Amino acid sequence: MNNLKNFGFKHKCGILLSVSSLPSKYGIGNFGKSAYEFVDFLEETHQKCWQVLPLNPTSYGDSPYQSPAMLAGNPYFIDPDALYSEGLLTQEELKLCLNESNRVDYGWLFNTRYSVLRLAFNKFTKNEEYNKFLEDTSSWIDDYSLFMSLKEKFNYSAWTTWPAEYKDIYSARKHISNFTNEMDFWKFIQYEFYKQWNKLKEYANAKGIVIIGDMPIYVAHDSMDVWRNANEFLLDEHFNPVVVAGCPPDGFTPDGQLWGNPIYDWEKMEKENFSWWIERIKENFKLYDILRIDHFRGFAGYYSIPAEDENARRGKWNSAPGIKLFRTVKEKLPSAKIIAEDLGFITDDVRELLQDSGFPGMKILQFAFFDDDAEYLPRMYKSENCIVYTGSHDSDCTKTWCDNLYGETLARFKKECPASYKSEVYSLINLAHTSIANLSVIPLQDYLELTNDEGRMNTPSTASGNWTYRVCNGYNNQELIDKIKEITIRTKRG
Repeated sequence: MNNLKNFGFKHKCGILLSVSSLPSKYGIGNFGKSAYEFVDFLEETHQKCWQVLPLNPTSYGDSPYQSPAMLAGNPYFIDPDALYSEGLLTQEELKLCLNESNRVDYGWLFNTRYSVLRLAFNKFTKNEEYNKFLEDTSSWIDDYSLFMSLKEKFNYSAWTTWPAEYKDIYSARKHISNFTNEMDFWKFIQYEFYKQWNKLKEYANAKGIVIIGDMPIYVAHDSMDVWRNANEFLLDEHFNPVVVAGCPPDGFTPDGQLWGNPIYDWEKMEKENFSWWIERIKENFKLYDILRIDHFRGFAGYYSIPAEDENARRGKWNSAPGIKLFRTVKEKLPSAKIIAEDLGFITDDVRELLQDSGFPGMKILQFAFFDDDAEYLPRMYKSENCIVYTGSHDSDCTKTWCDNLYGETLARFKKECPASYKSEVYSLINLAHTSIANLSVIPLQDYLELTNDEGRMNTPSTASGNWTYRVCNGYNNQELIDKIKEITIRTKRG
């Protein structure tokens, strides 16, 4: 099927950084000046790719992997300066967005940003470009805008608690005429998001930078995605999940991980030739050049937990469609460039699915030193068709990880990763870059040699304090540019 050789580059490198982490004076990274400066930084350091985290809206818990609308864009990423330039905000209104905190405050954003966006909406005049956007997003924009209008009407409560006439989407659509202005507001938000993102992406592509996006395997129960497609999930007569997603217990989590996402009705989806997935993947490729699919192992076999349980101990493994789904994706979307996040509890059926799909998998170096011949060690790579990382958005910053090495693990690290730099962090980056992997992606926090206290993005199974990391102004100084450029060129990844 598809593999990295079709991606248009060989033995290159890129940087992982969430848009939310970019510097800005508006409380969160956005598609404004700092985003363009980051693209320039990527070009100056000879990078080929910018890998982002999901661009969809966040909700309770602030995770982009638990979104109220997986097909929509995050309103917080809209650049207020661009709205000012369009004449949609005044200088005084722009000041309402100011927040130069070095961490993202999602509560403050929720309480302030939508009121500012309404001010811009009130000055907006529909035009031909806007109408074209509605046409291009016609498969979901009406349902999204109705869902968000109802969310607001019912004080952002879960859709399963709404009155019966709104809980059922077919009944809710009959009330559209009562929400015309509210729906137009939510459509305006998406129009501005897509317009600004497309402009930024075009700028990156023109400089030879491709965008790697991220698509979670599961969707949140309290989402437009489940509300409009309830019959695609294993729900009861009240639209509540019968079983939910998670991970089994292991040495690190004795109770397992209880994610709470509803499980797909895979049998029904297969009978429908996976049309729900085709639409979702197709819409993602309107945002990205390459798509990383999260929790790829869930397409070979998934772990389901009784919805009433408080932990994941009673869960069980179930088979999923596997290669049938991805053959359909290849047939319907032949140019789709996909990366498989093949991490976690990996079994032979997952390895077989990765092999059959041809997708490149992921190699995390922080997993590589717990065994003498671990599959994540670069000398063990059997093919260049993979992506190597020092760490991920879910792992320790490499500086903290290195500081905590001890015993046999530390001994293996020193053996496999001889100190060729003044720091252990750059030695690990060097190991990634000198591997045969076709692509090496390094979190910006590692190039900056940040600790967990300074730069950790997410700690799995914790409910708060995540997704708030912001890059400090001035990160893109000449010293850092020269360091990244030197290691990129020397390892022939430039």
